[in-house]
Amino acid sequence: MDEIIVADKYRVPKDRFYTKEHEWLLVEEDNKAKVGITDYAQSELGDIVYVELPELNQEVESGDTLANIESVKSVAAVYAPVAGKVVDINSELENSPELINEYPYEDGWICVLEMRDPSEVEDLLTAEEYAEYLKELVEEGEEEPPEDILPVEEE
Repeated sequence: MDEIIVADKYRVPKDRFYTKEHEWLLVEEDNKAKVGITDYAQSELGDIVYVELPELNQEVESGDTLANIESVKSVAAVYAPVAGKVVDINSELENSPELINEYPYEDGWICVLEMRDPSEVEDLLTAEEYAEYLKELVEEGEEEPPEDILPVEEE
């Protein structure tokens, strides 16, 4: 997987789009897109213990709450990056919510949306834009940065 590494620890795959609320969207065939949370988001949440998944066939607008993730630290909403209908959910998360911590971009996906308007992805951040945004967050100290913050590195 072609990706950017931010602050020497956060993975940002180049094949998807991102939101400033740390969701990712991977466009698939037939106007469908897989949705999940980023490596940074799962790291900030800590150990995930429960995921409230969306309902199948649920209609959502961009920015609507799609799911809720409960960790040992807090509860966080997952927002719909685009408008559409939920056509698949990752039921594996019901018994193994830790998949989001372990594989946020692979087995830790939350749902698949059938996009109402595929051009909405143009409003999302590219991997490069999200990596820059993340770098700014780390440098601003939203978390304790490592002593030697490295610039965004492409692999």
